[in-house]
Amino acid sequence: MTDTLTPSPAPTPAAAGGNLANPLAARDHARSMGSTVVETMPVLPPKADDLPEGVDPADLVWEETIAAGGYATRVLARGTRLRLIDTRGDACAGLQVFNAAMPTERLNVADTVKVQWNAYLGAGKLLLSDMGRVLLSIVEDDAGTHDCFAGTSNAASNAAKYGEGRNSGACPNGRDRFLLGAAKHGLTRRDVHPCINLFKGTRIEEDGTITPLVGPFAPTRQVLLRAEMDVIVVIANVPHVLDPRAEYSVTPLRATAWRGPATLGNDPIRNATPEGLRAFLNVEDYFRR
Repeated sequence: MTDTLTPSPAPTPAAAGGNLANPLAARDHARSMGSTVVETMPVLPPKADDLPEGVDPADLVWEETIAAGGYATRVLARGTRLRLIDTRGDACAGLQVFNAAMPTERLNVADTVKVQWNAYLGAGKLLLSDMGRVLLSIVEDDAGTHDCFAGTSNAASNAAKYGEGRNSGACPNGRDRFLLGAAKHGLTRRDVHPCINLFKGTRIEEDGTITPLVGPFAPTRQVLLRAEMDVIVVIANVPHVLDPRAEYSVTPLRATAWRGPATLGNDPIRNATPEGLRAFLNVEDYFRR
């Protein structure tokens, strides 16, 4: 990004009209903030100067940098590409995914692991629903550290580790961040389901213990996802629940999405394994109705 994400100094109340107890002064102050740009905010209309070659800027549908401890959500149409960038090397993209047309169908981490005979996500892997369909596929990945085991934090775990974990506090937790994102689509607490974590990994040792792989890592690692259905994506950018550091450690996460074609029959990811092909066939049958 260029100047799109360059912070601008906010006008002071005095410069904006003096006493904010005066409704008209408060209005003028609020309006004066309209051109303020900070790093962690959606860019409207979406704009990015680093789209992949061949991507028409007119197809850009989402550009946002998600704050440390923040969350974001978006409805993505089938075929949309979603690029996530760990801008400073310490982001943790907790990810939940729903079928946008029928949110009772959602990401199933257990099926994602067992159907693919693999618990370590990377390029070519699929994120599967609880109805045997592909929600997202991983097209590109230069991070290599992701997690299907640990889930995310909650208010109690953050309170025990950091002293507090409220949504409105300094150390918000992942589960409540997911709840805020889900609520924007009419979903409730019971819809918040187990997540996967991108950019922060885990490794299962021979004795069954879980070793967290949480960095910090080199900045600007990327993951490119492809929506195989119309999906609701909810992202919580909070510290990994197994991060051993005593401080609340997480940095901003950038999300960029653009329109693209639905997966074709000769796609190499679609045809890589019999199990994956079956999941894609289930998607194609769903859209055939």
